[in-house]
Amino acid sequence: MANLVENYDVVIVGAGHAGCEAALASARLGLNTIVFTVSVDSIALMPCNPNIGGTSKGHLVRELDALGGEMGKNIDKTFIQSKMLNKSKGPAVHSLRAQADKQDYTREMRKTLENTENLTIRQGEVAKLLVEDGVIKGVETVSGATYYAKSVVLATGVYLKAKCIYGDVCQYTGPNGLMAANNLTASLIENGIKVRRFKTGTPARVDKRSIDFSKMEEQFGDERVVPFSFSTDPESVQKDQISCWLTYTNEKTHEIIRENINRSPLFSGMIEGTGPRYCPSIEDKVVKFADKNRHQVFIEPEGLFTNEMYLGGMSSSLPEDVQYAMYKTVPGLENVKIVRNAYAIEYDCIEYGQLLPNLEFKKIKGLFSAGQFNGSSGYEEAAAQGIIAGINAARYVQNKESIVLDRSQAYIGVLIDDLVTKESHEPYRMMTSRAEYRLLLRQDNADLRLTKIGYEVGLVPQERYNYVCEKEKMIEKEIERLENYKVGANKEVQSVLESLGSTTLKTATTLAELIRRPELDYDKIELLDKERKPLNYDVIEQVNINIKYSGYISRQKKQVENFKKIENKKIPEGFDYTKVNSLRKEAIQKLEFYKPINIGQASRISGVSPADISVLLIYMEQHKNN
Repeated sequence: MANLVENYDVVIVGAGHAGCEAALASARLGLNTIVFTVSVDSIALMPCNPNIGGTSKGHLVRELDALGGEMGKNIDKTFIQSKMLNKSKGPAVHSLRAQADKQDYTREMRKTLENTENLTIRQGEVAKLLVEDGVIKGVETVSGATYYAKSVVLATGVYLKAKCIYGDVCQYTGPNGLMAANNLTASLIENGIKVRRFKTGTPARVDKRSIDFSKMEEQFGDERVVPFSFSTDPESVQKDQISCWLTYTNEKTHEIIRENINRSPLFSGMIEGTGPRYCPSIEDKVVKFADKNRHQVFIEPEGLFTNEMYLGGMSSSLPEDVQYAMYKTVPGLENVKIVRNAYAIEYDCIEYGQLLPNLEFKKIKGLFSAGQFNGSSGYEEAAAQGIIAGINAARYVQNKESIVLDRSQAYIGVLIDDLVTKESHEPYRMMTSRAEYRLLLRQDNADLRLTKIGYEVGLVPQERYNYVCEKEKMIEKEIERLENYKVGANKEVQSVLESLGSTTLKTATTLAELIRRPELDYDKIELLDKERKPLNYDVIEQVNINIKYSGYISRQKKQVENFKKIENKKIPEGFDYTKVNSLRKEAIQKLEFYKPINIGQASRISGVSPADISVLLIYMEQHKNN
């Protein structure tokens, strides 16, 4: 009896946060798309922390939304607490973070996928890549069914040969006891794709009824909620929020961990995979930061209709009895009851250096890849790669040029550039410090930076695009007005400035100059602005930031101009580095391995020095006409 054969434009393997965004992007661009998942109940699953956003991650979600992605809209529908982080610092590091109702988040995303035209959801395990002459032709499932396709996106998350471990217990499953995908790795290796083992972990989930919250600090959400999506009406997200709680480990907790460290699979050698440096387990923290006598523990609800609580900051793979012992030393958790044990998860992902900046494999045309499979960590990093991989898989089928965001355009550009040009030996996590132009790449202006790209691609509707164009004009017009509107050193002006705790004037000045004073802003000088007309909050926010930080912004724009000069110097495909005299052997090896598409990318490769770049530039200039 013949096996099933079907034809699609694009196949997406995996329906986690990367797979969902890739599938939606491809289908919304009109391509016949199928997305595979080991379980339809695991679509957009949150197997670890129950939140979206956070420092730098909030930027990614905002950018994803501006491009036409779904994550921001979905968390706006399903959050139970929302908070703007780093408000005491400058706007470059403000980051939105929201607790999600986990089940609701998954349910809403699944509903969106199920009701998207051109999109088929299929429960099944992909076991094989079909490749001919270095070109992807489709995939085959464990049942022997063949799905031919013009492009494929791999977004396998933590499921490839997944292994969940705590103490001596080792279960060959994916997260939450879901089936692992054990067959695809062999096919990847057969096709010349190099794989490695990474690990991540999660803390225990505990019963809310067994917690004494009186011993903890209550953490509230913001009084006025800012939505993630630029298309969400701010009024629609104002609601009663659920509290989170803060407590701390202590010396007794650390003592129990130290006494049992030999029983941790992390230290006993049972775990082979490399874990994330910026999200370590509690046993890792106790060993590496021996001078710290306490660590924060955030108690976060998993949803509105469950008593399960997440113990943020206490990820572990210690044995069950040790988990109980250490958790019970934490104030408020003395009588805690564990619902699900903490565990570490090991999985296969790809070695660095195998992808082009459009997230296509160098060795296999039409094969794209996104998310934790690329060696990153986090829902937001995965989703951000997912939309780019989905767009580019679709554009590959349409014979259109790929979309590549550079480091000066978006945090997404920084994330992908780091993943394709840097030697990462651990799960990659996005951080604001990684973005050189973070004053320009703020979360508040993501729509102004990226909506036009989303519109040109075909994911942003006309109405949204028109509003952003109009918003841009309103900001420019208002800034120009304030830069030219002068107020004199008269009694009325002096009186207003005194009431605001600001220095009085000696000569006339512009309203823009007053806004630049640390103690003043756009709203505070309203009484001095006789020509002011009502403007939307999002316009006012941009006017205020652009005026206040104008000096810094101008300086960073000049840096970006210099960056663009080398970024625009393209390196021809198939360029032979061995012909460049004076290039060091290490530089030749690295450049041949990474195959950078421009001088900027080449300059960021570890092992390629500024002197090598100078030699390369001179050679390219001399041979330009050839």
